[in-house]
Amino acid sequence: MNSLPIIDISPLYGDEPSAWQTVAEQIDSACRQWGFFYIKGHPISPARIAEVLDNAQRFFALPVEEKLKIDITQTRHHRGYGAIATEQLDPTKPSDLKETFDMGLHLPADHPDVLAEKPLRGPNRHPDLMGWENLMEEHYRDMQALAQTLLRAMTLALGIERDFFDTRFNAPVSVLRLIHYPPRQTASSAEQQGAGAHTDYGCITLLYQDAAGGLQVRNVNGQWIDAPPIDGTFVVNLGDMMARWSNDRYLSTPHRVISPLGVDRYSMPFFAEPHPDTLIQCLPGCQDDAHPPKYPTTTCAQFLLSRFADTYAYRREQQAV
Repeated sequence: MNSLPIIDISPLYGDEPSAWQTVAEQIDSACRQWGFFYIKGHPISPARIAEVLDNAQRFFALPVEEKLKIDITQTRHHRGYGAIATEQLDPTKPSDLKETFDMGLHLPADHPDVLAEKPLRGPNRHPDLMGWENLMEEHYRDMQALAQTLLRAMTLALGIERDFFDTRFNAPVSVLRLIHYPPRQTASSAEQQGAGAHTDYGCITLLYQDAAGGLQVRNVNGQWIDAPPIDGTFVVNLGDMMARWSNDRYLSTPHRVISPLGVDRYSMPFFAEPHPDTLIQCLPGCQDDAHPPKYPTTTCAQFLLSRFADTYAYRREQQAV
């Protein structure tokens, strides 16, 4: 239990049922034992990753006043730039040593969901950088497709219809996030971490991390182990929403980022979340008389908003208004 499994998902892009089943069994085992694994054999090219990373570095190098033109705390739908210490993932530690950019499914200002002020619905707020918007919107769509391919494989082990997740990820509230972690020596105190220990909120997360390292995962024995960068892979982990769906058959595992010394770290997680009105309730195959549902039924939006309120002071203030 000292290294995460690496799964080749290339068979999921073919039509051989036995190959699909083999990959599904590997994913199922990783989800039960770890809640974390690497994937290789995916269709996101190294050139695309390099281009997105280059743009992330360009954006975070802008003056603070330029980035704050799309300040995330000034929007009700959680899009834009989050300055250092905007998040506090571990309530026992200082706010996180990182800055972020968040985007989601773009809905124009005149969309009915936006006019109705539905939570987490609205237009993306992009910086004024040449080529940025088209690149990021395309990358968002491609990451959503990759996430849904993985979810389709999970249905085989969970005993649900192959299109179960596809139907629930119509007009999703998935988030593409870019993160910059400054070097650890810039921390406000020895206790300030890049990202405090936490579990993710949603369904599944697909993470690109650069070569700097710093991601750590807590195994079932309570030990923190490194999840180092591996070329050509994404780190995949499950969130609390998937744990609720699966009645804790699949693990939502605590993890953290210890900012490296002397270098900047960049990462690009994609948080795959369903349509906001999706019911999150125990799947039929994950319950029986000996294992009744552990969690009450909720919706995607209700659950995410409750978790955001725990993490962001500005969200708590907005909800109090």
